[in-house]
Amino acid sequence: MRILLISNGHGEDLNASLIGEKLRIICPEMEVDGFPIVGLGESYIRRNIPVVSPVKKMPSGGFIYLNPVNVFKDISSGLILLTLQQLHTLSRIKSNYDFVVAVGDTVPLLFAYLTGKNFVSFLVSYSSYYEGKLRLSPLDRFILNSPRCLLVFARDRFTAEDLNRQGLKKVLYEGYPILDTISQKINLKRPSKRMVALLPGSRLPEALNNLAIQLRVCEILVEEYGGIWQFCAAIVMGITDDLLSELGGKIGWEYTGGKLRKKEVEVEVYRNMFGEIISQCDVAIGMAGTAVEQTVAVGKPVVQIPGNGPQFTYRFAEAQQRLLGLNVITVKPHLSLEKRCEQAGYLIQKIVRDKEFLKKCAIFGRERMGETGGSMRIAKKILAVMNDT
Repeated sequence: MRILLISNGHGEDLNASLIGEKLRIICPEMEVDGFPIVGLGESYIRRNIPVVSPVKKMPSGGFIYLNPVNVFKDISSGLILLTLQQLHTLSRIKSNYDFVVAVGDTVPLLFAYLTGKNFVSFLVSYSSYYEGKLRLSPLDRFILNSPRCLLVFARDRFTAEDLNRQGLKKVLYEGYPILDTISQKINLKRPSKRMVALLPGSRLPEALNNLAIQLRVCEILVEEYGGIWQFCAAIVMGITDDLLSELGGKIGWEYTGGKLRKKEVEVEVYRNMFGEIISQCDVAIGMAGTAVEQTVAVGKPVVQIPGNGPQFTYRFAEAQQRLLGLNVITVKPHLSLEKRCEQAGYLIQKIVRDKEFLKKCAIFGRERMGETGGSMRIAKKILAVMNDT
């Protein structure tokens, strides 16, 4: 049995690869391949799932819809040719597979439909929390109602119930796979300090620009509210020591021994310690997508600072706040960058002193995002529906 996972984005690839990993655990003889449409498919590669699609990193990182300029940047970088190559590849290899799993939005849905195979969809990019009711496009409805679409997984229970009410009876909620990546093995927190997590994102060079903004907030917190803070930055492997040294030189910081320093301000920098940082922090400065969702899932508050994009603009941050609810507070975009940093500092010191709000975040975040184990539950449902056909 061979399964093709089709996805279109960083978070989508992560969800798909986690499901694929569990499929292989349940059925070791099963072959699972990844077909990332956006980016290089790092999540598949990390889990030893072969990537079979043509890949190329685009300037927008897949976030074309956030700014019309991104469309022109991607087209000039070869988006149309890449899409044609991907469609040609899909047409050539589709006969190799028995079943398809589409993770994302309309694009992977369409790709899955074009294979002519039976498939399931995980609508990870859609949620009824954005507007109270999910308005699917006519194309989405056509594909989801196709007899070859055997199951539809929603990212949250509210969306599943909404789509069921709209007449899509094959929609289920089984959990959100990315929550399965959160682990806590090492204690990082100093009891006498308030820990602030820095989540600058994963896409370069945007993540470095975001980190520079977050470092300014750290300065403001120490200058205005004293030395009660412990700052921990959760960064990806692509942000190397050389890049951190270069960034520090540009903004007046020094990077040595895994720490960024400026006068009395110190920021500990960690790779592969994301779960520990978000589980132990009191509050996070979030300028990311998936990382902010995971932080909310463990019941922590997040202050979002709109940046310059291509991903983390005010439009993205505001939509994410509607998606995630109480735990997420977004700094207003009309302020100058310095004023945004000052407002973020004010919000952070206010949040860590509000014990009732922190208790509400702990309860609300877990309710909103659901329980762990979603990737295994989805994998079992996929195998069950495959065996029934």
